[in-house]
Amino acid sequence: MSLHTLAVPATHAIEVKHSRFVANAIPVENAGQAMQAVAAVSIADATHNCWAWRIGGDYRSNDDGEPAGTAGRPILAAIDGQGIDRVVVVVTRWFGGIKLGAGGLVRAYGGAAAECLRSAERIVLVELRELALHAPFEDLGTVHAALAAVSAEKLSETFDPDGVRLVLRLPDDNVDALKLRLRDATRNRVRIDDNG
Repeated sequence: MSLHTLAVPATHAIEVKHSRFVANAIPVENAGQAMQAVAAVSIADATHNCWAWRIGGDYRSNDDGEPAGTAGRPILAAIDGQGIDRVVVVVTRWFGGIKLGAGGLVRAYGGAAAECLRSAERIVLVELRELALHAPFEDLGTVHAALAAVSAEKLSETFDPDGVRLVLRLPDDNVDALKLRLRDATRNRVRIDDNG
């Protein structure tokens, strides 16, 4: 399954037994951005501003005064259930006078977050990988043609008496294709270092 993130922020509102829930989903690149987004969309006079974020293997959630596990975790489950990464979701609640109980809270917070993410515009996340290669001068034209064919970005280029050393960033799915292409086109004269 491909991971996605949001193309743009999204919002979704629901009402459950007179309580109003507004979910805001925002794409982020790191934990600092996630916490800035939480602060930016949280509403001071609301009853609760519960949130969760996921960025790769890192995640956090917060129940903001709701019973433990009834808000932040269901929001995180909605993020994970839809294969979304690099996103923060804040669900703001205004209490409507009727208690929802633990199950009702889980459904309301998780449901608001899930519907917000479901309706949001998504983009596929491409895993990038860095690697270095060394090529003799006579193979430079072949190397540059191969780089273009696999969407490789040149990060640095240094010359030595034997040729050129390039540090590249390219989609992880294209690394094997680059290795094969360079091996065949240069009779294996290009040395590739996967550790950058």
